[in-house]
Amino acid sequence: MIAKQAAAPASRKRPSTVDPDEVEQFDALADRWWDPKGPFRPLHRLTPVRLTYVRDTIASHFGRETGQDEPFSGLRGVDIGCGGGLVAEPLTRLGMAMTGIDAGRNNIGAARAHATGQDLAIDYRCTTAEEVAATGERFDVVLALEIIEHVADRSAFVRACCDLATPGGLIILSTLNRTAKAFGLAIVGAEYVLRWLPRGSHDWRKFVRPSELARDLRAAGAKPTDTRGVVLDIVANEWRLSSDLDVNYFMTATSA
Repeated sequence: MIAKQAAAPASRKRPSTVDPDEVEQFDALADRWWDPKGPFRPLHRLTPVRLTYVRDTIASHFGRETGQDEPFSGLRGVDIGCGGGLVAEPLTRLGMAMTGIDAGRNNIGAARAHATGQDLAIDYRCTTAEEVAATGERFDVVLALEIIEHVADRSAFVRACCDLATPGGLIILSTLNRTAKAFGLAIVGAEYVLRWLPRGSHDWRKFVRPSELARDLRAAGAKPTDTRGVVLDIVANEWRLSSDLDVNYFMTATSA
């Protein structure tokens, strides 16, 4: 399926999903996005399992063989809250025409600079999901990874994600569950004990239960099709997919 640019709808005011404090926090660290030992170390460690899930889900949905060169050629994708491009770059190498959007100007600057250094053509834009959706532009694959827990209006953000998808397209989200276990591991453990993340990186009150995210997707006209947990394998010291949704999880939906 190749996404086509739809005619822009009549102008209408959409609620902003941007939390300025969250944007400022990550924008201030923009020059460290590609430092695997820096403040984004947890995302670097998560990237292999994130890419495995995203790649396999896309391949299954669109009938692509991942063993081929550029298996996602002809598909358009958008990575919302792309940061420095940790996901947009590998998907570009798999042949997908990627757009990365982020509300942080420094993040977009860092992403553009790194992509140029890798000789990768990625359409990076300093904007928001709702602003792009309002233009009528649509994508075969919409990604919102580790961003939902940082937005100001979750329901409006999910609706914008769904609006960005072509009919029959994929929306792939990942976030943190609002459980006591997630508070202990993702905030107390990761931020205060192990110091994997700067203190204050997360607000537990903005974590999202799978039932809440599924409800938001259905309200936006999408159909949830898969929910998968992500856990840290202590022995192997790596993240892996799991049926355990207590902390980190993916949710995939198809657009109507």
